[in-house]
Amino acid sequence: MEMFESLTTAYRDYIEQYMDESCFHHDTEPQKQLFSAMRYSLLAGGKRLRPVFVFDFCRMCSGNWKDAVTFAAAVEMIHTYSLIHDDLPCMDNDDFRRGRPTNHKVYGEAMAVLAGDALLTAAFAELAKAPFDAATRIRAVDVLSNCAGQIGMVGGQVLDIMSEERQCTEQEVIDIQTRKTGALIRAACILGVIAGGGSSQQIEAAAAFATNLGLAFQIRDDMLDVIGNAQELGKAISTDAGKNTFVRLYGLEKCEDLVKCYTQSAIDALDVFADSSYMMQLARSLTDRTV
Repeated sequence: MEMFESLTTAYRDYIEQYMDESCFHHDTEPQKQLFSAMRYSLLAGGKRLRPVFVFDFCRMCSGNWKDAVTFAAAVEMIHTYSLIHDDLPCMDNDDFRRGRPTNHKVYGEAMAVLAGDALLTAAFAELAKAPFDAATRIRAVDVLSNCAGQIGMVGGQVLDIMSEERQCTEQEVIDIQTRKTGALIRAACILGVIAGGGSSQQIEAAAAFATNLGLAFQIRDDMLDVIGNAQELGKAISTDAGKNTFVRLYGLEKCEDLVKCYTQSAIDALDVFADSSYMMQLARSLTDRTV
């Protein structure tokens, strides 16, 4: 447990320091409010799970995990932009995120849209300056663009919007969540393997881990929207009551069983890595969480 906590702290502190010191300090540019809005959401805290995935999969492939920091920052920028846009009145219309007012509540809707746009664009600038050869950086761009774009996260958001007026089948709910939530987790894990110089077998294992963990994570998230504490979660609960969630599809009891099943499948996929003890413990902690 001590090793787990110390490594988690090291990963999180490193990405926080990098983003705070290196991202969006453009003091001579006149559009200062844009940079303020970008940093407001990017540096709002949170679990930093996606950077942790990048770092630890890099470590598991015997790479220097600190070398993967630009990959980790790129994924976190994409994640942050998606949260800013999800919170907008035209989407989920949320007032709070991570325990404080959402971006559009502070900066206005137009600036929030533009801050999200800028974070999305900046993510690929991060990949471009990574300390790897050109082929590795191009590979990273391919992975992140596919997972974040129309085939991945954005596509999942579209499916979610299209499903709002009807109840979805089991496969349709899985299609939404493997894209909307799971795709960016998959990107983070695969980018870590790429940064660590991992094999094609390890990339496949990272993708399988991420797909299963993403489902377990989302099911737990849906459960917490029903049974969680708004103050502990840092956002409103019961906001998904009319949506096509796993809880609406299965009920709480079956969801609990599914979380355990998908978590074990994720852990089983890590067999190809020499030292996956940290990632196994992280997976269990995420899918057992109460906040």
